[in-house]
Amino acid sequence: MRSEPLPWPPVAAQAASLLEEAADLLVLHRDFAAAVERCEAGCDSLGPGSGSGTGPVPESSAEVKCSLCVVGIQALAEMNRWREVLPWVLQYYHRPERLPPKVLELCILLYSKVKEPQVMLEVGSSWLRDQTNRGLPEYGCLLELCLLHVLLPLGRFKEAEELVRSCDLLDSQQQQTLLGAICESRRQWAQREETHSAAEEQEDAATETLLGALSQKLLAVLTLLRRALRSMSSHLCLLPYKKMLLATLLLYLVVVRLDPASPTSLPFIYKLVQLFRQAWAAVFSPVHRSPVKD
Repeated sequence: MRSEPLPWPPVAAQAASLLEEAADLLVLHRDFAAAVERCEAGCDSLGPGSGSGTGPVPESSAEVKCSLCVVGIQALAEMNRWREVLPWVLQYYHRPERLPPKVLELCILLYSKVKEPQVMLEVGSSWLRDQTNRGLPEYGCLLELCLLHVLLPLGRFKEAEELVRSCDLLDSQQQQTLLGAICESRRQWAQREETHSAAEEQEDAATETLLGALSQKLLAVLTLLRRALRSMSSHLCLLPYKKMLLATLLLYLVVVRLDPASPTSLPFIYKLVQLFRQAWAAVFSPVHRSPVKD
C-alpha cells in the first residue's frame, strides 16, 4: 500500500500559497514589485527560525523559504535592484553560512554578471569555510563557482589555492584542474598588469611632451613680456621727473589748498595758472622753449 505524503503545516501551506502567487506574478504578469511583496510576506509568515540556523526547522518550511528567496532574487534583478539582493536575503537568514546552496549560487552569478564580485567575497568565503556546509552535496560545485566568479576575478590567487588544497572533498584530478585554472588566471592577470603599466608609461610620456611644449611657449611669452617692460621702463626714464613733479604740485595747490571763491585768492590763482601753463609747455613740448612772458 502506497503511503500518502504528509500534509504541510498550516504556516508552510500559507507560505506555499504566497510562493505560487509570487511565481505567477513574476513569470506570467511580469509584475516584479508585487512578486517581491508576496515573497516577503511568505518569508515573514514562516518566522525567523525557518532556515536561519536558530533552531530545528521542518524541511518543508526550509524548502518554501528557499524558493521564496529565489523568486524574490529574480524579481529584484528584473527591476535592476541588484544592489538590494544580498541585504534582502540576509535579513531572512541572518548569517552568510546559513544561506541555502541555491540562493548562494544565484547571488554569486548575479553579482558576477553586474561586475561586482567583491560583494560576494566575504559571504562566499564564510559559507565555504563552514564545517556544516562541507557535508552538502552542492559544496564542490559552489567552491568551483566561487573560485571562478569571485576569487579569481579579484586576483585572490593565494586564498583560492589555500581553499582548493584544504578541501578534502576534491580528488587529486579535480584539485589539479582547479589549481591549473588558478595558475592560468594569475598569468593572464600579470599580462594585463604589464599591458596596463606600458599604457600608463606611454600616457605619461605624451603628457610630459605636451607639458614641455607648453612650457616652451610660456617661456617665449614671458621673454617677450620682459622685453616690453624693459622698453617701457627705458622710455619712462627719459621723462623729466622734476618738471612733472612741479606740475603735479601746482595742480594740487590750485585744486586742493586754495579756495577759488575767496576774492583774495584770485590774483594768486592767476599767477599759479600762468606758472602751470609754462610748466606744462616745458614738460610736453618736443623742443624746450623759453617761458611766454605776460
